[in-house]
Amino acid sequence: MLETIIKSKTRIKLLIKFFFIDNNRGYLWGMEKEFGETINAVRHEVNNFVDAGLLTSELEGNKRFYKANTKHPLYEGLKVIVRKTIGVEQIIENVTSRVGSLKAAYITGNFAQGVDADVIEIALVGEELDTDYIDKLIPKAEGLIGRKIMYLTMTDEKMKYFFKEKPTLLIWKSEK
Repeated sequence: MLETIIKSKTRIKLLIKFFFIDNNRGYLWGMEKEFGETINAVRHEVNNFVDAGLLTSELEGNKRFYKANTKHPLYEGLKVIVRKTIGVEQIIENVTSRVGSLKAAYITGNFAQGVDADVIEIALVGEELDTDYIDKLIPKAEGLIGRKIMYLTMTDEKMKYFFKEKPTLLIWKSEK
């Protein structure tokens, strides 16, 4: 969806990397590999973001790390735009409403690392979740967001075990 108003794929990847997950950082050579883009394309767009005040940088050893400038007036708005574009809100609304005793929902995989992907991986945590109902909701959510969704259902214990050393992003938690 962002592709219709932002033509630079590198710029879109930077927006997702830095405005989808709080405190995400990156350095030029790492982003070149991560994005599959040339170093010049990444450097050019990073410099544009720095010049606009959207990114800050700090030197650690011989690497310059970049991260979102949380004090920039557009920071919160860009976060909302990126999350809506990825479809987090639509997924939450469609999946969490009537699936059983859902306790939490996490984004895992590439998006949990701030990397754009065609497939959104989600871990649904709870007991006795209605997978038949979830299977009916997933195609609707996919149609809304224009991306494939892969989900796992698991208990709290399995979530802690399987994802203890992997990045996850909590997108919904029961208030109970």
